[in-house]
Amino acid sequence: MKIEVRKLKPWMMPVAMIAGALFHHSIGLLQPTVPYLIFTMLLIAFCKVRPGEFRVTRLSWSLLAVQLGGAAAAWFALKGVGVDVAQAAFICILCPTATAAPVVTGMLGGNVARLATYSIISNIAAALAAPAFFALIGAHPELSFADGVLTIAAKVAPLILLPLLIAFSLYKFAPRVHARIAAYQSVSFYLWSVALIVAVGNSVTYIMGADPGKIPEIILIALVAAAVCVAQFALGRRIGAACGDKIAGAQGLGQKNTILAIWMALSYLNPIASVGPAAYIVWQNTINSIQLYLRTRADANISDGRRVNK
Repeated sequence: MKIEVRKLKPWMMPVAMIAGALFHHSIGLLQPTVPYLIFTMLLIAFCKVRPGEFRVTRLSWSLLAVQLGGAAAAWFALKGVGVDVAQAAFICILCPTATAAPVVTGMLGGNVARLATYSIISNIAAALAAPAFFALIGAHPELSFADGVLTIAAKVAPLILLPLLIAFSLYKFAPRVHARIAAYQSVSFYLWSVALIVAVGNSVTYIMGADPGKIPEIILIALVAAAVCVAQFALGRRIGAACGDKIAGAQGLGQKNTILAIWMALSYLNPIASVGPAAYIVWQNTINSIQLYLRTRADANISDGRRVNK
């Protein structure tokens, strides 16, 4: 049974994306569950990490430099092509690390503590920098810096910081409960699959309701999102390798909180720019599916080799 479940995991993400696309008209009913799913996933992931393992390292600073500097560079490089395209690329880079990234990092054999640390730094940085960046690109000039920071932080901080606080509190005051939760890391993967169904369903609903005359631009934005996605995974992996953890580097820079990105695009940018992070959902989870498949196959080969040696 364990072998069958292990073989099933790499297919969960593509199945979830297909399910979200096929049943997008009914997915809206599940939207209110997403924050709870993310919260539970993070609590399980954070319980795998001890408080002393959270350290800001050279990897965190390097990834953060790409996240902030890369967003500005993408805007200036692509605004000549089109404002909507530039905004889409910009938000796909500025968008912080996904709340589920530590889960996938752990499954791929990366350092969960490093990625969890960067996830927190990345989200806080996005909350602080987003208003200034939005003003830079001319989006909603009436938006005040303080209001922008508070609005975005209020949406992001509870999902990131509260499960972290609970996990650390359990580690100190209820270590047995902490260990029990930590033992169920695989549960968070399936919860993430459900959240993915909802995210893809909402994205498909938005795209299908778009003006037909915008289809060429939508396709261009989707292709730009693909290029940005591949570039971030590749660059993150390279930075991570130089800092001692290529998996955490790749997931930290490549796996994005696309649900937050879509919300920011719809709230502060041209609405069509939200097609960028919507398409990014497909690209990043295609890459994650391939990575998990390769990891599962490698683990299976190692397991089979051990049985033969015995």
